[in-house]
Amino acid sequence: MSRSKQLILVSMILLMAHTVSAQEANPGQLRQQVEDTERDFAATMAERDYAAFTQFLSDETVFFSGETVLRGKQAVAAAWKPYFDGAEAPFSWAPQGVEVLDSGTLALSTGPVFDPGGTLVSTFTSIWRLEAPGTWRIIFDKGNKVCADPVPEEKDPEE
Repeated sequence: MSRSKQLILVSMILLMAHTVSAQEANPGQLRQQVEDTERDFAATMAERDYAAFTQFLSDETVFFSGETVLRGKQAVAAAWKPYFDGAEAPFSWAPQGVEVLDSGTLALSTGPVFDPGGTLVSTFTSIWRLEAPGTWRIIFDKGNKVCADPVPEEKDPEE
């Protein structure tokens, strides 16, 4: 067997083993892994740890920043570097909902984003990919403005 065929065969075996191990994991355990990962990711901001922040980014991560789309780990890391300047974090976030595909390879997390005073300023939606056993990295992230609660219409007392 040629060297290239051996490499392909080994790669296929490793990929199949990775897929099987993800599928064997309990969905609740996977949700908890992603929730813990999201909390650890958020802690990098609170702890002002830029180097740790970058470790959660997939090489092909895509972050939506307003109208701008940031592509790749280096672009996202560079754009987020100013958020780590200063002693106080400019915002914080926490997961409120997490769902994982049945395959155990992709997950979605959502939750609130707060300003330093604790006021809700937006929500986030992130997609995480299992890149190695127990290692989730963010591949998509998008913040959304908070919608004001609709004001109930006042009813006409004569109706």
